[in-house]
Amino acid sequence: MTAPAPTLVAGAPQVRRRRSRLSGSPGRVVGKTLAGVVIALVFIAPYLIMLVGSFKSRNNILQVPPTYLPDQWHPENYLTMWSTPETPLPLNLISTIVISVFATLLVLVVCVPAAYYTARFRFPGRGVFLFLVIVTQMLQPTVLATGLFKEMVALGINDTWLAMILINAAFNLAFAIWIMHTFFAGVPKEVDEAAQLDGAGKWTVLFRVQLPLVWPGIVTAIIYTFVASWNEFAASLVILSTDANQPLSVALTKFVGQYDAAWQYVFAVSVVAVIPVVVLFALIEKRLVGGLTAGSVK
Repeated sequence: MTAPAPTLVAGAPQVRRRRSRLSGSPGRVVGKTLAGVVIALVFIAPYLIMLVGSFKSRNNILQVPPTYLPDQWHPENYLTMWSTPETPLPLNLISTIVISVFATLLVLVVCVPAAYYTARFRFPGRGVFLFLVIVTQMLQPTVLATGLFKEMVALGINDTWLAMILINAAFNLAFAIWIMHTFFAGVPKEVDEAAQLDGAGKWTVLFRVQLPLVWPGIVTAIIYTFVASWNEFAASLVILSTDANQPLSVALTKFVGQYDAAWQYVFAVSVVAVIPVVVLFALIEKRLVGGLTAGSVK
């Protein structure tokens, strides 16, 4: 018996050619890898310098010519910086955490129902409302620092955590509403109608049906708001005058004086300030990428 003829699959040559084009030649792959390594080193180098500098003495940092590694390692910098007279760092860290966490929670409480309503219901002035929401992104705390200071004094909450929680929430609310509006609009209305036919109310539909479907958008809003609040500087510098109430971003400047600077503590505090953000990114990186790229491929 003769062997059966091989089955020809339509489009197989095109698939092989497409795969070969995507994979590329070995030289091209090596070139792309090297380019990626170089770009990564360019971005990572400042953090490596900061990390190594945090283990140096002040004289070693200012040494000419500079050295890449410490002449003598000083891990005690991470212990002594907490008791320096320049600023109460433990209280500054607590202040940063409280402001960032509660500002993020406030943004979520406001943006989720607002975005859901604008995505699901048509009402007079809807387009104007969305336009005004995005316009607020052009206004930064640096520009409005004086006005914000007067407003907080008038409200009687100047130099308090509450003031910075409200300010950070206000300046990050626009992006959160827009990103959540996009996700809610991407969910078919038939999902809501099916849940309502089963007896679910509007709030039940929102929290038990919609939120699980738009979870990547929620994660994106959380990480954006938290990082922006964690790194905020200009408004905190103006609004918070008490050292204990100031976040790490403002406390960091206390180590740099007019004639001298404790660079070893500047580097150490910077490392401590970066670690929570890096950990947060590592924990939710997959969901964050999914949220940022949602809708790019159909």
